[in-house]
Amino acid sequence: MEISTRDLVTVLHGMGFGALFMLAFSGAMAELYRMSASAAATRPSSREQTLLAVYLIGMVVLAWLTVFSGAYIVYPWYRAVPPAGVTDLSEYPRRLLLSSGRTSEWHNVGMEWKEHVSWLAPIAMTMVAYVALKYRRAITRPRRMRTAVLGFAAAAFVATGIAGAFGAFLNKYAPVRGGSVIVLMESEK
Repeated sequence: MEISTRDLVTVLHGMGFGALFMLAFSGAMAELYRMSASAAATRPSSREQTLLAVYLIGMVVLAWLTVFSGAYIVYPWYRAVPPAGVTDLSEYPRRLLLSSGRTSEWHNVGMEWKEHVSWLAPIAMTMVAYVALKYRRAITRPRRMRTAVLGFAAAAFVATGIAGAFGAFLNKYAPVRGGSVIVLMESEK
């Protein structure tokens, strides 16, 4: 069993950082809503506030790791330009997608989303974490602040979900391949 370094980095980008970021949303949204609901029975304790702070900071780190690893490591491999005369485009994912009318929209819509809109997720989560940490318990009072924080968290979730789905489909049609091979397990023959 083996994997290439580019495959490994792509898996780390999407299934590692991105998937963990998506999984963290349910807990963050539930806790943000619980502590900011107008009919909250009790105010969050300082321990709960600290745990939420750690949770949100972890989410922000995961969001930025996902976007930076995609933009500055995986994306240059995706956009590689084939040398003149190359007919096998399997090592050049962008060119492979654009070479057929059946797959060109995967680049035109999917990759454009990943290139541009996916940056919304770490920016929005950074804002959510900043407001939640700065205003702590005061976030429960102004309804507009509570709505804005939950709205930005939801926008980050949606942007990440769409980018993740496009990433999975793009990798299915035009995977980023290459790099040195890492042998995970030898077969016994």
